[in-house]
Amino acid sequence: MTMPMPTHSMRNAVLCLLLSVIFLLPDLSIAQDTATAMNEAPLPDPLYPHYPEKTKKACNGLLAVPATFVVYGAVSLKWNKLKEVNHHFKKEMHEDGKREINEMDNYLQYAPAFMVYALNTAGVKGKNNFIDRTIIYGMANAMMGAVVMTTKKSTHELRPDGSNYMSFPSGHTATAFAAAEFMRREYQDVSIWYGVAGYAMAATTGYMRMSNNRHWFSDVVAGAGVGILSTDLAYWVYPSIKKLFKNKKSDGENIIVPTYQQGAIGLSMIRTFR
Repeated sequence: MTMPMPTHSMRNAVLCLLLSVIFLLPDLSIAQDTATAMNEAPLPDPLYPHYPEKTKKACNGLLAVPATFVVYGAVSLKWNKLKEVNHHFKKEMHEDGKREINEMDNYLQYAPAFMVYALNTAGVKGKNNFIDRTIIYGMANAMMGAVVMTTKKSTHELRPDGSNYMSFPSGHTATAFAAAEFMRREYQDVSIWYGVAGYAMAATTGYMRMSNNRHWFSDVVAGAGVGILSTDLAYWVYPSIKKLFKNKKSDGENIIVPTYQQGAIGLSMIRTFR
């Protein structure tokens, strides 16, 4: 005979699992940067002075964690054992019968990105200037939004509260973790604690989506992976895109970036003047 886990213990377990990535990703980043620096000399780059960070060796290490999150979520759609995990989490989190909805997650998902611009305004400079980081963040959200909406429509997963079939993956969580990775990337050379703060807010967003009975545990895990990967991809491809569309014959430069808005994917051209 097995003893049921107390509700508060289950809630703490869920939150601890979500928060674990906060400390894992910065450690991976430091380890990968160190390993890369020992094996190859940094190459000059006007956009990213710390070139080893954007090499394949560094990217592979950083991609391992969010890729695992996405795989877990995808497998949970078909594997009954993981579906049972979803239902177990839901049962334990709502065992006390309370159904109070906290709408703070609608705002908290954007908090890490807001902090990036607030810190810059306060004089704490990040990796990129205003234009570059804005384009990168826009690209990340465009890719993340396209993946999330396409997957929601194709998987047709019922939400825990039964409201609709747009459960997988969690868009709020994906947005929050994309913003958290954006904050970590911009300020990892200043202090790892900025990244920790960003991921803490993202993890709390994911937890609240489950607490509000809007998403399964696997939805949140997959959403976190999609968000992180989208931002990482944006940072990886942006230097090439910038160089590709740079107009050297004019007094400025043209940059074309992908956009995603209300289910529509498109392109936008941004012109900057020198």
